[in-house]
Amino acid sequence: MADSAKLGALDESAPPVAPLPLYEIVHRVLHQHISERRLPVGLVLLEGPIAEIFEISRAPVNRALRLLHEEGLIQRFEGRGYLVPGRDHGAEPLRVDIREAGLTLPSALSEELIQRTSWERIYDAVEAEVGSALAFGRYRILETRLADRFGVSRTVAREVLGRMQERGLVEKGTRPHWIVGPLTAKAMRELYRMRQLLEPPALIEAAERMSVREIEDLRDRLLEVEHRFPHVDGETIGSLDEDLHVTCVLNIDNQRLKSAIRQCHLPLVTNLTFLKYLGMPDRLPELQEHRLVFELLIAGSVNAAAAALDDHLVRSLERALKRLQVLSVIPTPELPDYLVPAD
Repeated sequence: MADSAKLGALDESAPPVAPLPLYEIVHRVLHQHISERRLPVGLVLLEGPIAEIFEISRAPVNRALRLLHEEGLIQRFEGRGYLVPGRDHGAEPLRVDIREAGLTLPSALSEELIQRTSWERIYDAVEAEVGSALAFGRYRILETRLADRFGVSRTVAREVLGRMQERGLVEKGTRPHWIVGPLTAKAMRELYRMRQLLEPPALIEAAERMSVREIEDLRDRLLEVEHRFPHVDGETIGSLDEDLHVTCVLNIDNQRLKSAIRQCHLPLVTNLTFLKYLGMPDRLPELQEHRLVFELLIAGSVNAAAAALDDHLVRSLERALKRLQVLSVIPTPELPDYLVPAD
């Protein structure tokens, strides 16, 4: 648990916080607010609104909230997100704007975050738009138009595209052009085959680095979504994919293996495209398959969990190919002007 000295690092007069990971910055700010009772009892904490305030992506917010939960400063409830508990850990959910509830950022921290995370502020939106184009053909990405659309410099736009290249979402053409798509059945099969070879062994390694409580938190988050399904959005389903295939599987030391797996994660982006254009199905077997992996990890059956993950990937490929076939007959949607046909 962070002590008062660490929390003091967020004061206006304190040394710069630039070296801190983003999740740790979020963790310290929320820890301080909750410890000093600056947030009302019962306040519901959601990733999205908090990410907007810090102007970062949801991933570090998710990690910060999980840390606070492990420390007992926030708790789960029968709903989405976490809430600030009362003295007896009982409280009615209070759903109000978190800024109005009292969350503020030191001005020095706000300036530091703006300088550090310009690319992160727009990454999720760009990834969603570019991912939506994958199934509809081959497109060039025009840096200048991308920068204009999001009100950033070309340097920031290039940083975003470089991050996408690391994930295998875009590539550099023979000329210095950024290219996205097309997503073919052959490419999908190759990606899933690579994931089968890499992710189960990585899960075995990652299991040694995760506590049972951490895995239970991921399982409980999944159960909460299952309880609400199908009244959930694609973004929520995407965050569950991240819980298993990023937060859990990529919790490893081997940086080369981690990089290789990330380059095969294109299907995680395309899953959101499927949900966007095909709608939420009546049932989503992925949820039960994810839960089985977590339950086996909690039980200490690591090899069985790796086998369940392999089976999940096999089944996911079958579903992805069917969804891709359906998308192939849908008219091309209107795309942002920075995406232009490459052929």
